[in-house]
Amino acid sequence: MEFNYSIIDSDATSNLQLQHFLEEYGDFSCSSLAKNSNDGLNSILKFSPDVVFVNLNENASEYFQMVMEMHQYVKKIPVIIGISKAKEYAYDAIKNGFFDYWLKPYNEFDIRKSLLRLKKHIPEPVLGISQPKTICLKSYRDFQYLNASDIMYLQADNNATKFVMKDGSMRNAFKTLKTFESMLPNNFVRIHQSFIVNTDYISGISYGKSLCSLKLRNLQLPFSKSYRANVDGLKAALSKNTISALT
Repeated sequence: MEFNYSIIDSDATSNLQLQHFLEEYGDFSCSSLAKNSNDGLNSILKFSPDVVFVNLNENASEYFQMVMEMHQYVKKIPVIIGISKAKEYAYDAIKNGFFDYWLKPYNEFDIRKSLLRLKKHIPEPVLGISQPKTICLKSYRDFQYLNASDIMYLQADNNATKFVMKDGSMRNAFKTLKTFESMLPNNFVRIHQSFIVNTDYISGISYGKSLCSLKLRNLQLPFSKSYRANVDGLKAALSKNTISALT
């Protein structure tokens, strides 16, 4: 499992040092960098990192306030690790629910133990629990049963919805796309006013062209600005189980 993390620290050198440090342990991928509490909260809401590293030597009170404010918007609070050159903020960090408190310069042995505890703290996701595997489309006395895993995407068609299957066939339902949005398994994500996509079929995301590419038949679906946050979350989720390579 790969852990996405954010760093909140205005010191570029310190940011780079921490990133290089985490690279040695593997399983950690940087999703965002922020220089202050406002940008930090925004990046947390946008990228939903598993772990947040905060340099408390700069405006510690603002960062503690940021953590309190986060509870208003985030259902699952990320693991938060405070970083400081001294122990003066350790007590407040514990009161605010920080997972750990790292002193600089870093102690390799202490950090290693902390990261191992972290991996135990964030369990592997349990797939398939309480997730519907079959979608039933009802129309008067007709019932169509679709395997959720065979559905590539859903497309709005006025007040009806088209289910586009992996074999290229289509099924029609005389209900709006919004009706199905809350009924579908978690791997279905709305990316556009007219499209909900099965993320298992995503092969690429182009922010420049605002397109999601699918694995079959070279299909591409547009995503819109109003659903950009969903696409960002999709990217972060897909990145957790991938090996990144710059080209």
